[in-house]
Amino acid sequence: MRIGIDLGGTKIEIVALADDGAELLRERVPTPRGDYPATVATLAALVQAAERKVGAGGTAATVGIGIPGAESRVTGLIKNANSTWLIGQPLRRDLAAALGRPVQIANDANCFALSEATDGAAAEAAVVFGVILGTGVGGGIVVRGEAIVGANAIAGEWGHNPLPGDEPFRPACYCGRSGCVETFLSGPGLAADHRRAVGNHTAAGLAAEEIAARAAAGDPACEATLQRYEARLARALAQVINILDPEVIVLGGGLSALDRLYDRVPRLWGAQVFSDAVATRLVKNRHGDSSGVRGAAWLWPQAVPGPAKQ
Repeated sequence: MRIGIDLGGTKIEIVALADDGAELLRERVPTPRGDYPATVATLAALVQAAERKVGAGGTAATVGIGIPGAESRVTGLIKNANSTWLIGQPLRRDLAAALGRPVQIANDANCFALSEATDGAAAEAAVVFGVILGTGVGGGIVVRGEAIVGANAIAGEWGHNPLPGDEPFRPACYCGRSGCVETFLSGPGLAADHRRAVGNHTAAGLAAEEIAARAAAGDPACEATLQRYEARLARALAQVINILDPEVIVLGGGLSALDRLYDRVPRLWGAQVFSDAVATRLVKNRHGDSSGVRGAAWLWPQAVPGPAKQ
């Protein structure tokens, strides 16, 4: 049995999978925000309870965790985490000690990409780039079934590259730079771009979902905002194609629900791709908001780490 955990800022989700991917258990609990010891204790209790409920045949389940950050290759401590109470903490070591077995930890975007490459929308593709278009913008790379972490544990961190192309305004990013892909292509980035375009118009305060709905209903200002978004997404993904040349790019996050992206963006990215034709496919995720937790479960190979601890 495989256990995957998605450690989010407000909720922790756990799933237990059979080796064929069949879901055996799924639960969600609130995250103990700001409390690192309570977070470790909650994670350990969830794993132990899942094993009791499902049964593991006398052996421990493998445990993989997706986090909104990364584990430093140098210190083993968590870095770049939106859940700031994890930063500087030895999460892998502490949870392994609590469970009495090794655990795997990966960035949540890597988990998303791994899930979709394993049994999702990009199954059987050799090279996959998974994109999160939500409150933030992230990316993960999977090559022949393995999530690529990189020498600095930042492989796929596409959202904090500068958006290519000429832009009249380069918004400040929380990372300390300006004009990052995330500042344009996240949900808040799309909404902010619309506010800049319409000024004091009554539609200035619309969220991304409302902008999309109004564009579909024929609102010209909202339609113009979505067309700018599509052009920017095409330019940004063209850079990924030029470097990684993936067979499939899978979109996740709230903005992945915009069906028009899958037709319009590939029509636009060809002008920026260094090739006479582009075979890369742009597809919607198969597992939705379950992809992260499923990908965490797939972090381990088939072997299990030892006797179960009850």
